[in-house]
Amino acid sequence: MLPLLNTSNTPLSAAKEFDRVFRLAHSRSMELGKKTLIMGILNVTPDSFSDGGRFFNHRDAIEHALQMVSDGADIIDVGGASSRPGGVIADEQEELHRVLPIVKELAAQGIIISVDTFRARVAQETLALGAHLINDIGSLAMDPELLDVIIQWQAPVVIMHNRLQLNPGEGYINLIADIIRDLERSITRAVAAGLDEDRIIIDPGLGFGKNEGQNRLLLKRLQEFKNLGKPILIGASRKKFIGSTLNLELDQRLEGSLAVAAIAIMNGADIIRVHDVRESVRVARMTDAVRRENG
Repeated sequence: MLPLLNTSNTPLSAAKEFDRVFRLAHSRSMELGKKTLIMGILNVTPDSFSDGGRFFNHRDAIEHALQMVSDGADIIDVGGASSRPGGVIADEQEELHRVLPIVKELAAQGIIISVDTFRARVAQETLALGAHLINDIGSLAMDPELLDVIIQWQAPVVIMHNRLQLNPGEGYINLIADIIRDLERSITRAVAAGLDEDRIIIDPGLGFGKNEGQNRLLLKRLQEFKNLGKPILIGASRKKFIGSTLNLELDQRLEGSLAVAAIAIMNGADIIRVHDVRESVRVARMTDAVRRENG
């Protein structure tokens, strides 16, 4: 079993750091630890909470992806089925229709591609076209066949904690310990089934079954998730808790999103998933410089 809590005498600030090559599908890799990696969000949907419809057109989506890479994105996260609260998730066929041509074209240009899906068939077909990792909001539980596909490809997977779709209404006894325990169960199941444990990334799931205060507390105590021994991805960009904290509408959440990105990096995030790549890259580089200063 993986440790749930820091039971040694090692302070949490000295918990395991990642300075290594992280292997992806199709013999690609990315370096963890030298800098915070930036995952640019590409929603090929009409209804995503922030940019729904903006990049629904194929050409617009490709141009935006290329712009994000030019702005410094290390990974492009392609999503074809919005999971926004209160929304209806697109069916499998529609999701495939939206993402397959985008993945095919981006892969041909050598871009590292993540696919934001919980569906086994979408993962299978996008990995076959050249995707490099799967970003699963469902903790490997929303489609029971997804884990088999990931194991078949030995593709990395982002396991995200989610009580919005998986256990709606379920409360927390101890927020951080409960989330860590849920993630640990998903990790243990994946490794037991045959997935290389070095191909797992965790995401505590900001906004997915957490209220405004819980999201802030999660960020404050993010370092504790290092005890799971996995790289951490944080996706907070433009989310509702930022707007409600600052009393700002969706189109005014840039500064709040950047503040959260800096906090997450200082507290141990290895990858940040963002809409505003250029601004986030600058914040990440500055925050990295401060976090690594030894003088």
